[in-house]
Amino acid sequence: MNFKSSFKGYAERVNKKLDGYLTAQGSLIEPMRYSVLSGGKRFRPVLTYAVANAFSTDFNRVDSSACAVELIHAYSLIHDDLPAMDDDDIRHNQPACHKKFGEAQAILTGDGLQALAFEVLVNDHNLDPETRIKLLQELTRASFEMAEGQSIDLSVVSQAIDIETLKNMHRKKTGALLSCSIQLGALLSSKCGVDDVKILNEFSKDIGLAYQIQDDVLDVLTPQNVLGKKQNSDIDKNKPTYPLLLGLVESQKSFQELYNRAQEKLRDLSVNADELQALVAQLHTREF
Repeated sequence: MNFKSSFKGYAERVNKKLDGYLTAQGSLIEPMRYSVLSGGKRFRPVLTYAVANAFSTDFNRVDSSACAVELIHAYSLIHDDLPAMDDDDIRHNQPACHKKFGEAQAILTGDGLQALAFEVLVNDHNLDPETRIKLLQELTRASFEMAEGQSIDLSVVSQAIDIETLKNMHRKKTGALLSCSIQLGALLSSKCGVDDVKILNEFSKDIGLAYQIQDDVLDVLTPQNVLGKKQNSDIDKNKPTYPLLLGLVESQKSFQELYNRAQEKLRDLSVNADELQALVAQLHTREF
């Protein structure tokens, strides 16, 4: 079965919902809309919808979580691109937020998007208060780990580190929010039992790490117009990466093994995981 139309439908659904949340008046609305609505594959919210769908969850319960995780992701990209952070001028093949609106406005735009993410969850009256609290706890945890991962990333520039330190950084900087996307879908699903949650947690760790290792490889191999940002940006900044520590061949082998292991874990779920399997397969080949 071809699930590409489903994934496209999830992305279109979250885009429509995000557009609705970003209609308020104010000085930040233009850079917020510019940063959120101008590009991105929506992989994280698609993951949330796909997990919820596996457990036959009503999507009206899922929309706020899908939007919240994407808003956090958008804020993180704005701040990552800042001169004091990764210092990138291009995002989604267009000027980064700070290049378009100025550094101060970019910082405030990221702050606004982070606040909006939590507001979206708090005000979702499709969900009972207990569920909202659990979702907020998960999003808070992931947001902090993501920031911590970025802090580690900045602290090891031009330093020699071992593979375990790099792996820990990646699990936090990139993996935490990917894991959150999956866990939000699980928390929203009443049919998702304790064993399923454990399986999804391990699954999310594998694809989170695989995704970042793959990004390290693509940063070396992919032209800027395809990548959507500057090629070899990590190498130019003397940042430790998997290709630098292990070489390209071993790095490719590492993320392929992680994706394969993630798909094996999905077979143990109590529900049909074909859609999630297809999503991992598309991610593996970066067709998504």
